[in-house]
Amino acid sequence: MNPLIEELTWRGLVHNIMPGTEEQLSKEMTSGYVGFDPTADSLHVGSLVPIFLLVHLQRHGHRPIALVGGATGFIGDPTGKAAERSLLDEETLNKYVAGIKAQLSRFLDFDSNNGNSAVLVNNYDWMKNFSFIDFARNVGKHITVNYMMSKDSVKSRLSSESNVGMSFTEFTYQLIQGYDFLHLYQQYGAKLQMGGSDQWGNITTGTELIRRIGGGEGFAFTCPLTTKADGTKFGKSEGGENIWLDKKRTSPYKFYQFWLNQADSDAERYIRIYTFLEKEAIDDLIERHRQEPHLRELQRKLATEITILVHGVEDLHKAEKASQVLFGKSTSEDLKELDGDTFLSVFEGVPQATISKEDIEAGLNIVEALAEKTSFLKSNSEARRELKANAMSVNKEKIGEDFVLTTENLIADKYVLLQKGKKNYFILIVE
Repeated sequence: MNPLIEELTWRGLVHNIMPGTEEQLSKEMTSGYVGFDPTADSLHVGSLVPIFLLVHLQRHGHRPIALVGGATGFIGDPTGKAAERSLLDEETLNKYVAGIKAQLSRFLDFDSNNGNSAVLVNNYDWMKNFSFIDFARNVGKHITVNYMMSKDSVKSRLSSESNVGMSFTEFTYQLIQGYDFLHLYQQYGAKLQMGGSDQWGNITTGTELIRRIGGGEGFAFTCPLTTKADGTKFGKSEGGENIWLDKKRTSPYKFYQFWLNQADSDAERYIRIYTFLEKEAIDDLIERHRQEPHLRELQRKLATEITILVHGVEDLHKAEKASQVLFGKSTSEDLKELDGDTFLSVFEGVPQATISKEDIEAGLNIVEALAEKTSFLKSNSEARRELKANAMSVNKEKIGEDFVLTTENLIADKYVLLQKGKKNYFILIVE
């Protein structure tokens, strides 16, 4: 078996391979590509598998091409969609493309010494001057409507009970994606396209155009769509939000926690898919985890490896520190090491109140801070009662009735964490 295919197989990343693909990969350095449609200014964890396919391709000596769909993004891939997407304007699309390009640069080596430097392309560059008549004459005539209608992405929409149908715009998507493959074959020597299993129809349309127009041979490889053990879709938080690769959308702390909270059965699959650990190391890790699952060593290693890949070591340390703050025995000094974004991410959803900085520059009595200024507690008398009962904390440290809040207590120069008992938190914002 070809070494690349062998590795992708044990990692659980093989769904379908076009005949001849392994032979092509064994014969010579092969240029292969994956397309990313810009539906936002950031990719999310659902995009990680195709990114990893490109990384594995490069690690095995081949040349990865990452295509950002500046042109196809104007249309939107109908695959797996029950209804047509809203069309993006050019300004928004350009913003999305720029964000995705920056993220892809974190994973791929664009300056390799092995002659297989990664390439980043935007299909808008070759589609923008393509007239409709030229496309219809030079591309459209080579693919029959019957062939296009046979694709699952088309059949599922046309047979849908919602009877929404499919616009001509969406119908042409597979033809434009197919032309991308032909263009990359002609201009970059790309002979392989990879993607999720739902992309098989779009990819094979490209191989047909290479055969019929380019007079050559293209190859296709798809991986399974990642799901959870219960069959539900992977990639969203418990609240149904996407887990993004951009820290402005999903903080490194939340990103770290997402992987840390995976079920045991899922973590065993994900450690193979979402890390570059060797097989022996993974097998050993899984065995140790099965012996002592309560230690959650598997989840910790998974969360550590993928957070470093996406955000870097520094943000990993911040995420680990933040996790200790919430779930471990932390001090006021630990809290003060957090930046503002991480702090708010850890205590997301906690009630807040704002006071002016002048209020604490001269010193603010804790009774006022707990009741009159914030309404965290209902009254000054309740505040005094809880303080006497040793139930109140400021920044994780117990305080008494004589405590005075000053600027020295600020976290990230702006926040104070008030706490009643073990789990009743309140954030004081000082502006």
